[in-house]
Amino acid sequence: MEGIVNIRRVAMSAVLLALYVACAMAQVNVEAKIDSIAIFIGEQTQIHLNVTADKGTVVEMPVFDSLQQITPGIEVLSSTEPDTQWINDNKRFTLSKSYTVTSFDTTLYRIPPMKVKVGDKIYESKSMALKVLTFEVDTLHPEQIAGMKPVMTPPFDWNEWKGVVWGSLLVVILTILLLYVAARLNDNKPIIKRIKLKPHIPPHKAAMQKIEKIREEKMWQSEDSKEYYTRLTDTLRQYINERYGFNAMEMTSGEIIERLQQIDDPMAIDELNELFTTADLVKFAKYSTLVNENDRNLVTAIEFINTTKKEEKEQQQPTEIVVVEKRSSIIKRVLVISIIVAALVLTCVAGYITYRIILLNI
Repeated sequence: MEGIVNIRRVAMSAVLLALYVACAMAQVNVEAKIDSIAIFIGEQTQIHLNVTADKGTVVEMPVFDSLQQITPGIEVLSSTEPDTQWINDNKRFTLSKSYTVTSFDTTLYRIPPMKVKVGDKIYESKSMALKVLTFEVDTLHPEQIAGMKPVMTPPFDWNEWKGVVWGSLLVVILTILLLYVAARLNDNKPIIKRIKLKPHIPPHKAAMQKIEKIREEKMWQSEDSKEYYTRLTDTLRQYINERYGFNAMEMTSGEIIERLQQIDDPMAIDELNELFTTADLVKFAKYSTLVNENDRNLVTAIEFINTTKKEEKEQQQPTEIVVVEKRSSIIKRVLVISIIVAALVLTCVAGYITYRIILLNI
């Protein structure tokens, strides 16, 4: 009988313990602590608020604006974002938040309980105390009291002054541009353009210069006859084009010879015909030529140019020409608009620089 009673007692104890643990797990705990219970005037301390609740519970912690007072005399300077820490295998959590407070009145303050809304209920922490102390002043020896410190000049900071520096540079550039445009508008002088001219070279001299370059490169001795005959015939085509006035660059070799036979010495044309025929065979039929044949064709080209060249009187040629244009009303209008825009931008930049200098000096 006594053993049965003991078993019942153990069972009842286990049930009560389980109920206590369940109630403890479902309980909401609100705890507030203060770092320092005594501070000097103007010093800061922190109040730490911790709320423990079950997972899924909605918790609303008190929010204070900057310089809002918790109680008359104690101001909240800032607060942190809530921080969550999970406990009991993520079945419960602790929400933490810190408030930085200060005071400028000497007295003993009672900080009222911090109110937290958990679900639909309001829970409160314990009240706290904060003693604000003042500095002791030796009124019997006032000479020991230090006077006011002079205003300190902050060190030069490029990030603060770079806007002023770049703005000043822009003001200088805009001022120069404004003065230049205004001067151009005021003088009302015509626009003068100078165009450089390339010196005119007679066709036979230009052709001989190209042939001389071919001779210097000794292309007739090269194995690549195609390139040699291409450059040689292109030089002759360009010469014929400028000398006789028909587009030899776009004509076939036969058409060129036929056209020349109508206006020049047939014997000289026959030798030129042989040169063009050899060039066509090399370029289109992969004909192989000998060195002496290449040399002979080069001499033929030179003789043709010397025989058919047209001497021109040498005159002093201008290196440039000057074109004078009257300034139109559109250009005048553009200059006026440029002056207005530059003046507006200059005013804005100057105002910004003045504002920055005043702000930095303050």
